Amino acid sequence: MATSSHDSIWRQALIGLVLILLILITVLGNVVVCLAVGLNRRLRSLTNCFIVSLAITDLLLGLLVLPFSAACELGQACNFAKPLCKIYTSLDVMLCTASILNLFMISLDRYYAITAPLRYSMVVTPKRVVIALTLIWVISITFSFLPIHLEWNIQNLTNSNLTPYKCKLQVNKAYGLVDGLITFYVPLLVMCATYYRIFKIAREQAKRINHSYYNKAVTIREHKATVTLAVVMGAFIICWFPYFTVFVYRGIWGDIDETLEAIVLWLGYVNSALNPILYAALNRDFRTAYQCLFCCRRGAITSRGSSLSPTTSRRSRSQSHQVTLGLQEETSLRQAVQNGSEAPFPQESDNYGTSTLAGQSSGQFS
Repeated sequence: MATSSHDSIWRQALIGLVLILLILITVLGNVVVCLAVGLNRRLRSLTNCFIVSLAITDLLLGLLVLPFSAACELGQACNFAKPLCKIYTSLDVMLCTASILNLFMISLDRYYAITAPLRYSMVVTPKRVVIALTLIWVISITFSFLPIHLEWNIQNLTNSNLTPYKCKLQVNKAYGLVDGLITFYVPLLVMCATYYRIFKIAREQAKRINHSYYNKAVTIREHKATVTLAVVMGAFIICWFPYFTVFVYRGIWGDIDETLEAIVLWLGYVNSALNPILYAALNRDFRTAYQCLFCCRRGAITSRGSSLSPTTSRRSRSQSHQVTLGLQEETSLRQAVQNGSEAPFPQESDNYGTSTLAGQSSGQFS
């Protein structure tokens, strides 16, 4: 008995350490993203509005929800009063939904940047970005606070009163199906379609280049874009698909094993810790801003947000000839487009497969 109790204590301590580490990574990672954009004007673009919104959402999740979820997991009981329980579960659903919808909007933004680079600035305008961000929060609140506080999500009021001290999101059939479809499965299908289209267009554009001088560079860029898209979609599916599968199952057939339910829930939370890496750290401009923050190099960012370090200066001088060639090629490519020929491969693709012809590229591979 003593050995079993000792093992249980060590198990709880290990779980607590892992959960605390996950919370710290989530909070600090998203704080760094917000600081990077706030201190670097080069990062203040319409594309990055969705990344900042994603970072703020995940930061709020790490501050307002994850500590309570960790306490519930370690204490094996959530002794919250009913009003506090409703607020906690509503915040949980709202912030997770907003995080997923922000990822959905990022995929649409990049889809337009690669499929319509010359019309991107006309399609993605500040007004439409504001409308999209507003819709994200309206939908998130609609499927969280409204049904939970009106108890539309409760399957059986009698059974729910049998365990008044167990604060847990109740799910019935209607709420599980509607919420699962609108906030995850439909966005997932659209994201798969948009990223597949981006990947397909990138490959088609790469094949149009017949100059041997560019073949190696194009192959490298295509490989990096493929890996990035695979990592982004893979992380999203791995983190959230198990949770929403269990979520819908609970609504239709009832609760499952609590351990499995906790695992899939925290697997979804992991996505909020990965987002600062997947959507920011893979971006060269963000990495430069991170270096400025971590190294505390005062004056490293100019009024335009570019680094003035000796390394960057030497790199800029060494790339000046490439920039000149790029401008000349872009001019010829634009003339070809205006003459009705097929759209060429972009001069330089960013992390997410979007073209710099859109004028809104958020960073490049390095």
